[in-house]
Amino acid sequence: MLAGIFDLPSVGKPGLFIAGVDARVGKTVVTCAIADVLTRFGAKVGVLKPFDMNAEKDRGNLVSQDAQALAHFAQLDPRVGSLSMVAPITYQQKHDPAVELSLAGKELDTGLIARSLGVMDEGCDIVLVEGVGGVMTPIDPKNPGVTMIDLAREMGYPVVVVTHADRGSLGLTLMSISALRDRGCIVAGIVVNYYQPDDPDPAMALTRDWLARMNRAAILATVPRVKDAAQVDVSGGRLHNEVRAAVALADWRRIAKRARPEIGGSDGGSDGGGGTDSWSGPGRKITFIGPSL
Repeated sequence: MLAGIFDLPSVGKPGLFIAGVDARVGKTVVTCAIADVLTRFGAKVGVLKPFDMNAEKDRGNLVSQDAQALAHFAQLDPRVGSLSMVAPITYQQKHDPAVELSLAGKELDTGLIARSLGVMDEGCDIVLVEGVGGVMTPIDPKNPGVTMIDLAREMGYPVVVVTHADRGSLGLTLMSISALRDRGCIVAGIVVNYYQPDDPDPAMALTRDWLARMNRAAILATVPRVKDAAQVDVSGGRLHNEVRAAVALADWRRIAKRARPEIGGSDGGSDGGGGTDSWSGPGRKITFIGPSL
């Protein structure tokens, strides 16, 4: 078991954690597109969205449309996991998880996340985890300092950061990636969403270069803004071919197999385990090890 806040099971399969710089950058579309590409290459893809704060009521039950979309594009076998396994913690008020749980008088049930992660890891070849909100979104009503970064860190998957291509993205992306790295997460690279190649503003064309230079990170995909938004309705099973083509240019299987952190209880010092790099945080240490596959 990984020692940490969430007491998550050790995972044996590669995976990716898809994080966003804010709540409206299109993480679900990007995650669905990656799942679609991997599935077309023959991979058995597991999908997990630990928190969905935008579920809808259907005949008295809360239903996560994002979970439905992720399962659809991953072609998730129902024998591997149900929709409640894809999105184990669901609410409908659109608040951050910590706020929503607090309003509901609930505690964060980390066991639900651990169970879903274990099921997806056991039953699939590769696991995609979609975060909620931005990387600093609080998720524990009893511990305000616990954020989405802590979950990404303990899962140990390389983090794909989804940002947008217009004004304001440079500083927001730099802050997000700096925070991830400061806490020991491995940043696999950046997906630039809503890119408009025909935008008259010359800054649009420079955004990708600046994002790469400022963050010392690869641009994994540049996803165009599709003029007909109805053609990118993943909850309705629609994913525009331009989005598919943009995401398909990256080798997501290789990216997912990058080194991952092994979390231990040490407070620093030499790792003694042959790791290639390490980061020491307050009270604990992360050593980066290569994939076991």
